[in-house]
Amino acid sequence: MTAPLYQLKAEFFKTLGHPVRIRVLELLSEREYAVAEMLPEVGIEPAHLSQQLAVLRRANLVVTRREGSTVYYSLTSPEVAELLIVARRILTGVLSGQAELLADLRAAAPEEKPPGTALS
Repeated sequence: MTAPLYQLKAEFFKTLGHPVRIRVLELLSEREYAVAEMLPEVGIEPAHLSQQLAVLRRANLVVTRREGSTVYYSLTSPEVAELLIVARRILTGVLSGQAELLADLRAAAPEEKPPGTALS
């Protein structure tokens, strides 16, 4: 029996649930990268980057190409880049709404006194 689609989607989003993996996918949305080129961009140890790339490979989000001793990574589909763009739009809307709410709260709040001072 196959897993329900909602479970597969949850596993997919778990794969995306690490900042380094998101950063790698963002980089690969621009172009193909060699591992050595990615290291300064993500700012982690080579072994840690290798682990995160392995997770992305197992999830079939990235593919590799070898040229001599250099391994290049690229996205398996341009839809991965589109997903990151949509996520940015969603976050922009959410954060915009939160900024408006914060402004409303600040405008409606009575003037606050510093801690330890008596209210008059």
